[in-house]
Amino acid sequence: MAECQRFVVDCPSRLLFDQLADKWSMMVLAVLDPGPMRFNSIKRHLEGVTQKALTQCLRRLERNGLLTRRVIPASPVAVEYEISPLGRSLQVPFKALYNWTVVNLDQVEEARQEFDQRLAA
Repeated sequence: MAECQRFVVDCPSRLLFDQLADKWSMMVLAVLDPGPMRFNSIKRHLEGVTQKALTQCLRRLERNGLLTRRVIPASPVAVEYEISPLGRSLQVPFKALYNWTVVNLDQVEEARQEFDQRLAA
């Protein structure tokens, strides 16, 4: 597939990028990094996520091939999510991005404060 030269609305890479960079996807992949987890366990690790938002995020990640979903035949039936090999290939850049946020958080906070002060003046 040809690379999009601009961020046009119908560019497939734009849609995928939007789905990867949404509010919860990177955090879900970070939570699942150690290994498979059930839905409620993932939810407990993501303070503030609603059941609906997490369900939608997990479905998008599964549809994009980044997660696998396994039904556990128990009583009651349980579902477990795990990062797929394709999803694992994102862990290095995601961890680099996360580390960047930790290393640069103080500078970002300073920039925010300076911006807010200029706006208030």
